[in-house]
Amino acid sequence: MSSTNHEIDYEIFGEEMQYVEIELDPQEAVVAEAGSFMMMDSDIKMDTIFGDGSNQDNSVLGKIFSAGKRVLTGESLFMTAFLNIGQGKKQVSFASPYPGKILPIDLSEKEGKFICQKDAFLCAAKGVSVGIEFSKRLGRGLFGGEGFIMQKLEGDGMAFVHAGGTLAKKVLGPGEVLKVDTGCIVGFTKDVDYDIEFIGGIKNTVFGGEGLFFATLRGPGTVYIQSLPFSRLAGRVLASLPKGGKDKGEGSILGTLGDIVGGDNRF
Repeated sequence: MSSTNHEIDYEIFGEEMQYVEIELDPQEAVVAEAGSFMMMDSDIKMDTIFGDGSNQDNSVLGKIFSAGKRVLTGESLFMTAFLNIGQGKKQVSFASPYPGKILPIDLSEKEGKFICQKDAFLCAAKGVSVGIEFSKRLGRGLFGGEGFIMQKLEGDGMAFVHAGGTLAKKVLGPGEVLKVDTGCIVGFTKDVDYDIEFIGGIKNTVFGGEGLFFATLRGPGTVYIQSLPFSRLAGRVLASLPKGGKDKGEGSILGTLGDIVGGDNRF
């Protein structure tokens, strides 16, 4: 069976702040989310495309529907395509948005489908379809928190997703269950059954500090987990910002004493 996606070569550089360098043969292309571009050689043409460029349906309505699915995941209607219009091999690089790891996904080895967190997708070979994974279970839609809207990557080419912090890989056997914070899911293979469960008990609800819900992932299949979801990182950054516009050192005792002396009655 011939490939429907562009076949690209790549190399990942770095440890904590990684970037992926993709090598394109003449007329090969890669698509990426806005803001992930890092650098490129000459003779690579950038073009804004409507949707993901998978070209499964070239009609106007088909393109609108494809792009509309991306809007449901909170992403833009448009993506950027990088096409090698030169004669030889050219490189284009894409960087991680925050500390973590870049995970290469060969969709031809994942039975043509991989489900990932809505903000995990970085870039992919042109022809890979980037859409929304519709849930047939009511619990996922109403109670999933940050992790209930998932993206699906379909095709037979390479795709790259980003995981925050340290990346963990878990291979689940048939019927084996893994319980995960919804934001810590990077992605999983197509045969993994997932749902959202409520954490019962008044102590967990009021004092747990980990949210009211978690995801249950049931094998068989492979699951990828991140130790630092962006929402958790952003929450810590926001919590450390000076309140009321005052500038004080992080963790500074003098900052707190200064608030008391200065009449700050926030406590």
